[in-house]
Amino acid sequence: MSQLFQPRADALFRFLLWVAFLGAFLAVAVAEALSHSPYLTGRSIVEAQPTEFSHQHHAGELGIDCRYCHTSVESAATAGMPPTHTCMTCHSQIWTNARMLAPVRESLANNVPLRWKRVGRLPAYVYFDHSVHVDNGVGCSSCHGDMTRMQMTYQPHAFSMDFCLSCHQAPQNFLRPRDKVMDMQWQPPSDQDKIGRRLLAQYHINVSGLLSDCSTCHR
Repeated sequence: MSQLFQPRADALFRFLLWVAFLGAFLAVAVAEALSHSPYLTGRSIVEAQPTEFSHQHHAGELGIDCRYCHTSVESAATAGMPPTHTCMTCHSQIWTNARMLAPVRESLANNVPLRWKRVGRLPAYVYFDHSVHVDNGVGCSSCHGDMTRMQMTYQPHAFSMDFCLSCHQAPQNFLRPRDKVMDMQWQPPSDQDKIGRRLLAQYHINVSGLLSDCSTCHR
């Protein structure tokens, strides 16, 4: 009576099982690494903009307030991007013929807005309201980093669900007085937990609501 399987069939079957297991493990590891990579998160990537712009120079060296360009950050979901006439408020008087500002002058002359590329990008299924966060003591630098030191603008954090939950689970660790929201050099003091809990009450923040209702962030 002939054998149904060859003697080496058991070894081959074991080998294929190991290959399948290692392949599945490798696929999961690659997917996990890719999900946290700059390619998908946009972290640390400098986007080419229609004209060169340095936050380090404008916000840091010149001390221009964030709200001068991002006019709706305190009142709307989006912070807003500066229209050309905002740039020309200064550059109609200084650096008027600078080569790097040619796109700005052309934008004004042709009445065609500059197409700024968004740097801090969230997935389409995530809702984020700048005004709510700013009004409740979440500083710009908590998400965007110290813009006064960015020669070229980039996203310093991966805006993942873990990143958002780190604040929603313990907002007292991140809250600051409203007059410090735009302060890029702000650092939490040694008694931040005490101050943060006081600010939670002052701002009437319902911590449980930050975690229990999915529609807070997903709409």
